[in-house]
Amino acid sequence: MHRQLMCCCLAILFACQGPPSPLGEVAPPVETAFSLDEVQRRTFDFFWETALPGNYQIPDRWPTEHFSSIAATGFGLTAYAIGSERGFVSRADAADRTRRTLEVLWNLPQGDAEQGVAGYRGLYYHFLTNDNALRHRNVELSTIDSGLLMAGVLSVQSYFDGTEEDERKIRALADSLYLRTEWDWALNDKGRLSMGWRPEKGFIPAEWNGYNEAMVLLILALGSPTHPIPDGSWARWTDGYEWAEYRGEDHLNFSPLFGHQYSQMYVDFRGIQDKYMRERQSDYFENSRQATLANRTYCIDNPGNFTGYGSTQWGLTACDGPGQLDTTLNGRDRRFFGYRARGASALHEIDDGTIAPTAAGGSVPFAPEESIAALEHLWTTYQDSLIGRYGFKDAFNLSYPDPDRPAGWFDQDYLGIDQGPILIQIENHRSGLVWDLLKRNKYVRRGLERAGFSGGWLDTVADEKS
Repeated sequence: MHRQLMCCCLAILFACQGPPSPLGEVAPPVETAFSLDEVQRRTFDFFWETALPGNYQIPDRWPTEHFSSIAATGFGLTAYAIGSERGFVSRADAADRTRRTLEVLWNLPQGDAEQGVAGYRGLYYHFLTNDNALRHRNVELSTIDSGLLMAGVLSVQSYFDGTEEDERKIRALADSLYLRTEWDWALNDKGRLSMGWRPEKGFIPAEWNGYNEAMVLLILALGSPTHPIPDGSWARWTDGYEWAEYRGEDHLNFSPLFGHQYSQMYVDFRGIQDKYMRERQSDYFENSRQATLANRTYCIDNPGNFTGYGSTQWGLTACDGPGQLDTTLNGRDRRFFGYRARGASALHEIDDGTIAPTAAGGSVPFAPEESIAALEHLWTTYQDSLIGRYGFKDAFNLSYPDPDRPAGWFDQDYLGIDQGPILIQIENHRSGLVWDLLKRNKYVRRGLERAGFSGGWLDTVADEKS
């Protein structure tokens, strides 16, 4: 599947009004009872406190220091709006940070050189260096990560709607960044968006085709008034859809849960339908609900007989893992992975016993009772091992055979692209904030309409405009 290629790319490879300071070693937080407020506050702090000094990009992971992630920076921008709304920081401080981040993004060098640039044609490289936010090694110019960045950019364009100078600058910078992006340049000869480009070799062979996390990328590319992709692009995208029954749920399949979450962090698909979903009397929100429940059912059934799986301990998605190891465990051959897109659907089941809290956290709007119960169980049961300063660490595996860690493997890192869904989707469940922001954005509405979506809030917004 497409995302597994992207996850391989992922596997290869902090702040106040002024430039933030390095965190250094800190004492672990005092044990705190579970609440959505506490989860959101700590997860917000990840973005606020780890943004890199001077360039405000969000690190791919922390405390391990590698590089920043352009998609995580997009999630960070949205996090600042949530933090302002929740009172975690003042609106003025959130606006200041947002403006600074957008100014850096706008001023970073663009061009077709192999090094010394951050992007090309308005798109950005997947990972940027921590020091000066330029291309990290030979990573690809990433269409999906640029799309997630621009979703974050448009979310703060809609949120900061005041007359203060910072808020006016935010709206103008967001407009400039989005309108500069040459989505049409990334189309291949089959009319599909390429997954990426490298100056050394050109476009990579992989393309966006079929249901996965890239719905928001297509919508933003269709909505652009300056560099839109052509009519028919959504139909070409849906050509690769695979509808099937799995674990009692008849739905559009994709194995890792992030594929059902990323686009819906920004677009409220409840009640709006494209041609494909109209024909099936469903919508993408309902589809993600079914996929979430199927993923949970798989873990309850636990065909791999992994330790700890159950009704409140589930969730397979792309995440860190204990490492590459082929072994025999309980009389069965086992393969354990490092960073990998784990998941379960009719397409395939990829499971090594690793559970990621972002799987349930990013699914809270779809299956709130089941997802919040899982989060509470994980928070309470593994407070000493899985919970830290910034909330949930990325993943854990109770089946991994490590004599030095008999209680199981627990990640030491937080990952920006996995923190984002927890914070944003809990907020969408609680208030609908991010969904409402993007409903107000003319570019997102145009993209949805060009893709053939109608019904629900989309028709209501259209009526209000007329």
